[in-house]
Amino acid sequence: MARIELVPRPAIIQHIIDESKDVKSFILEMQDGAMLHAVPGQFIEVSVQGIGEATFAVSRLVTAKKQFIVSVKRLGHLTKMLHRSAEGNLVGVRGPYGNSFPLDEWKGKDIFIIGGGIGLAPLRPVIDHILSHRKDFGHLDIIFGARSPQDILFKDDLEKWQAAQDSVLYTTIDIPHEGWEGRVGLIPAVVKDVNIKPDNRIAVICGPPVMIRFTVAAMKDLAWPEQSIYTTLEMKMQCGIGQCGRCNIGEKFICKDGPVFRLDEIPAYALIE
Repeated sequence: MARIELVPRPAIIQHIIDESKDVKSFILEMQDGAMLHAVPGQFIEVSVQGIGEATFAVSRLVTAKKQFIVSVKRLGHLTKMLHRSAEGNLVGVRGPYGNSFPLDEWKGKDIFIIGGGIGLAPLRPVIDHILSHRKDFGHLDIIFGARSPQDILFKDDLEKWQAAQDSVLYTTIDIPHEGWEGRVGLIPAVVKDVNIKPDNRIAVICGPPVMIRFTVAAMKDLAWPEQSIYTTLEMKMQCGIGQCGRCNIGEKFICKDGPVFRLDEIPAYALIE
């Protein structure tokens, strides 16, 4: 069995991107110049000395520069401290951990990506992979939902995805907002409205648990089978190595058996916050 590295390694914050009023993306690079050998769907533990650590999906890999990105929503004490960090500061990094999206199994299929809020972060590497291996996959549909225009993430990426070959992007906000001329409505309603069929298609969903739960219900109303729907549950994890017991669902540990699951692999209560 490969050694599980438990000691955080120092990483340098190379650049900070203000994505929205409460989300920042941190471009990191290992201090020793090592590559983070992560694949889409995996996560890392990021720590601030004297404060603690938390789990974050890798939201992009920049392998040419040996850099990787985590996108952090300001919620608790640790994330607030990360948001106060400056470029050049050091953080600790453990990982990568967990399984990945089975992209090789999806070759030749149309892909339907559904992200709500910060839930788009772990899906961004999937979209990156599909667009960089465009001939391996069919049509790409993306739904991204945010509370308001000010909460929309990855704006440059959204423009590129909209313009990408054989791709359609649907962006929505929860409630009407002055100056917004796009879609308005919760993601489950948008899913029903666009009415994308499950034929030869894989769906991938990530967002708040309540959003995932109601989106899955909407898709089942459209005759989507659980075997064609994937999700990632990294929000429920803590230690990352199956020791704390916080993320167990039945006999499974999200951090060790996931965080990526096909819907028929997990009980319904796994989608309850």
